[in-house]
Amino acid sequence: MRNVLKVHPRDNVLVALRDLEAGATVGTGPDQIRLKQAVPAKHKIALHTIPPGERVYMYGISVALTTELIPAGGLITTGNVRHATDEYRINSGTRGVWDAPDVSTWKDRTFMGYHRSDGRVGTANYWVVVPLVFCENRNVEAIQDAFDELFNPHGNQYYRRLLGEISKLHSRGRTMEELLSFDLPDTAYESSPSTPFPNIDGIKFLTHTMGCGGTRDDARTLCGLLAGYITHPNVAGVTILSLGCQNAQIALLKREISLRVPSYDRPLYFLEQQQVGSERKMLAQAIKLTYTGLIQANEQQRQPAPISKLCLGMECGGSDGFSGISANPAVGNVADKLVAAGGSVVLSEFPELCGVEQELSDRCVSQDLASRFLKLMQDYNSRAEAVGSGFDANPSPGNIRDGLVTDAIKSAGAARKGGSSPVVDVLDYPQWVSKPGLNLLCTPGNDVESTTAEVAAGANLVLFTTGLGTPTGNPIAPVVKISSNTSLFRRMRDIIDLDAGTIIEGKESLDQVADRILEFVLEVASGKRKTKAQQLSQDDFIPWKRGVSL
Repeated sequence: MRNVLKVHPRDNVLVALRDLEAGATVGTGPDQIRLKQAVPAKHKIALHTIPPGERVYMYGISVALTTELIPAGGLITTGNVRHATDEYRINSGTRGVWDAPDVSTWKDRTFMGYHRSDGRVGTANYWVVVPLVFCENRNVEAIQDAFDELFNPHGNQYYRRLLGEISKLHSRGRTMEELLSFDLPDTAYESSPSTPFPNIDGIKFLTHTMGCGGTRDDARTLCGLLAGYITHPNVAGVTILSLGCQNAQIALLKREISLRVPSYDRPLYFLEQQQVGSERKMLAQAIKLTYTGLIQANEQQRQPAPISKLCLGMECGGSDGFSGISANPAVGNVADKLVAAGGSVVLSEFPELCGVEQELSDRCVSQDLASRFLKLMQDYNSRAEAVGSGFDANPSPGNIRDGLVTDAIKSAGAARKGGSSPVVDVLDYPQWVSKPGLNLLCTPGNDVESTTAEVAAGANLVLFTTGLGTPTGNPIAPVVKISSNTSLFRRMRDIIDLDAGTIIEGKESLDQVADRILEFVLEVASGKRKTKAQQLSQDDFIPWKRGVSL
């Protein structure tokens, strides 16, 4: 196994692929250097002496500016560099030209999905209950309690049993040490719920903290996001609770729904508490309508669909120094294969595209799209700077600890999830995908806010890469978790689906891992396999309140 990697010929740093001792000689030929200090795996090493004020290059682009001299073999840290990117501009010339990969083995592949009248195909068939305003959250939770017996009768059974057994031991006089060491066998965690609706994947409850207060734009944006879920191909039908006096009015939501699907024909029920009167009456009506709607939705069955009907969201969270050289480019390879086969891809997290603006704007199929992308980036960063932040504040302590010491380093690796295909559209939150190919969607870098937005834009499945581990899921779209390193995959098997660390270890190529991911995607999209997030009911849903969130 190699001990270092030079990602791009232009780079003046190497990436440590494993923990390296001080004084060790690494690299080969002209890139051979002697380490000045111990270097943890995932961190970067100066390939030659870099004077203060000079640029650091990785992935072939500027990712930092030195604040002091870094000797050859020295470690790149937050103490000797700061965030710095190259300037960018809108270039003219040929656009949309792309050397597409050979997808002859994939173009005729199919998955078993739920066909909707608007032409889209779902990878799942969920019923959704959603409040228009936070005042209705408790009522939504009451409906959830009622339906749990049908759809999740064994939910949290393991933890209930664990607590019950600990309580019994306590009553028998066991010590605190004995209570802390007690555990149940793994079999106590297993459950096999049954349901009268075999063609319904579940019923999901999307509570949130918005809908009133704030601005009218906040209400319109929330309704746009909710409309994305209501019209999503993975949704069989919807029950909506409204208080009545809030900013997010039913009429506003209906307009947003009609913008996306003018002839919406799935079951859709609105209940307004101030009109119905009694809370009990409204909830009883909501439960009866939802149940009868499920009977109708259960008539839908999976049918073959071409791979071009897939719309994949590309997401990352808990990234590390290996994300940009294993999991992210592997997912980017998947993106290119899907685009070449006629499918759609959504790349979001605009704070994590800082530093790669030139590449992405050059890939836009028109100068108008390039201008739109750059304006969204500039406006977003300006809003962050106005409150004393900025894109440079994006990396988390975990990112930094594992080698992503500037936002540009993090961004250059994160952008690789989008592959190399032309950008066919640039969307602002909460817009939706209407063109096959690679779409850029303006969202925060926050994992859940971004995933929530990608699904609202139409992603019927999400590929989520991680180097540190995160449980993030989504209520209606399967989220496939892919580790950048094998150590994480082995350590957190309960939340990670696939391992891309085999690339770091030299056991598989990017292309081999991409094919493995795509095969897994087709199984999940066909309902043959559940992701770890689905198994754990990890239903994360956070609307982005437009403002500063990195």
